[in-house]
Amino acid sequence: MSETMTPAPPAAPAPPAARPTNRVVEALWLLVPYAVSVLLAFVVGGLIILAIGRDPMAAFESVLTTSFNTRFGTVETLHKWVPILLCAYAFAIPLATGKFNIGAEGQLLVGATGGVALGILWSDLPTIVLLPCVLIAGALGGALWSGIAAFLMVKFNVNEILSTVVLNFISFQLIDYVASHVWPDRGAGHPATVRVGDGALLPGIGEAPPFHSGVLITLVLVVAIAVFMRRTPTGFELRAVGANLRAAQVHGIKTSRLAGAGLVVGGAVAGLAGAIEVAGVHGKMLEGMQSNFLILGIIVGLMSRGSMLALPVVAFGIAVLEVGAGSMQRTAQVPVEMVLIIEALILLFLLLSDIVRAKIRGQ
Repeated sequence: MSETMTPAPPAAPAPPAARPTNRVVEALWLLVPYAVSVLLAFVVGGLIILAIGRDPMAAFESVLTTSFNTRFGTVETLHKWVPILLCAYAFAIPLATGKFNIGAEGQLLVGATGGVALGILWSDLPTIVLLPCVLIAGALGGALWSGIAAFLMVKFNVNEILSTVVLNFISFQLIDYVASHVWPDRGAGHPATVRVGDGALLPGIGEAPPFHSGVLITLVLVVAIAVFMRRTPTGFELRAVGANLRAAQVHGIKTSRLAGAGLVVGGAVAGLAGAIEVAGVHGKMLEGMQSNFLILGIIVGLMSRGSMLALPVVAFGIAVLEVGAGSMQRTAQVPVEMVLIIEALILLFLLLSDIVRAKIRGQ
């Protein structure tokens, strides 16, 4: 008996390939606010410069070209980029867990203290031994200092903003005591320690003036942090705690310990910045070496909006502005504080762009 062959049902049409339009739109949503914010900040800054009777075009030319006109400007920018970026990481890593580390300044100074202590006490050791010890001591010093705030937060629920700010003020007294009484440089004219041994100095790279190899160490750290935060379970948990605390707790993540760990890691990065400043820039520890790295790190961290990949780029732009500020004052007679105003305006316009974007998408 013959069998009746039923025709097979037509195959379902394949779903259309995902078009790149969505990615392009998302990229525009990300990049356009940055471009507009920078443009508006410079426009407002230019109007302020004009109002005080100076030439805004000459001022902006000095700011934007100083870092690239000469090798000295480029090296200075790279040396400024390192502590700004590391202090930005010190703020951004705890921020990923929803915590605010306002103590990068003190952590940098304590890291510098640890680094300079070994650099002086063990000054006879060769570079291959002493230099890693100095850098590790700096990172451990910063981790210890932020660990105090982490302990108070986890055990006693002390607000980390308050504790890290208080620890900053204590660190100022610590560096003053070390520089004035423990290893003082009597001929410096201001509180500073004697120089560390030659084995504690970071090797220079390139023609004169060379940039110190701490720049390369920072580049390696950039990659390591990005991989850690995006590709490891612990990095995922850190971001999960900051994104949704309640959901993280429901899924069994120990949120308080992770938040404390974020503070400790951030402090270690800031402490490393202090050790690099000692080993690569000053050769010693001196009062005021923290400059305004804390506020710049916070600005960079907020501008980057939690993106560990955006941090190095934003930090480099801020370093360009910072290095150009002195040239602007010399050539256009515009106070260096104008650069800080422009940086603050960029951040303000970025925050306002979030409100505008939310309203546009909500329509």
